[in-house]
Amino acid sequence: MSFILCTSGAIVYKAGANVSTLAAASGAILEQFSDEAEGRICAETKYDWLTNYSSIKASFKPILADAASGYAAAMLVAYDMSGYTTRGEGEDVVNMNMDRFQKAVALLKEDKIKTKMGATNS
Repeated sequence: MSFILCTSGAIVYKAGANVSTLAAASGAILEQFSDEAEGRICAETKYDWLTNYSSIKASFKPILADAASGYAAAMLVAYDMSGYTTRGEGEDVVNMNMDRFQKAVALLKEDKIKTKMGATNS
C-alpha cells in the first residue's frame, strides 16, 4: 500500500531542510508513515482512494498527494526533532503540514468533490 498517494521524496521535502537525515534515509520509517497517512485519509474520507486511484482524474491527484505527504512529513518530524534549530521550529513544520492535511481531507470528504475527482462507490 505504501507510496500510492505520494512519493517518499515528497515526504522528506515537506519535513524541511533540518529533518533527521537518518530518519529521512530509512525506507522502513518512510514506508510506515506513508501507510499511516494513506490509511488515515481513507478512514477520514470514508473512501478507498488506494484501490480506486487509477479512476481519479489527474488534475485532482495532487490533493491526495498533498494530504498524504503532509501527514507523513509531520510524523517524520515528530519522530526525531534533533536536527531542527529549536523544538519550536520542528513544531512549526509539524503544524504547517497538519494544517495542509486537514484542509485537503476536508475537501476530500465532500461528495461533490469526490464526484468531480472521478471517485465512485463512495
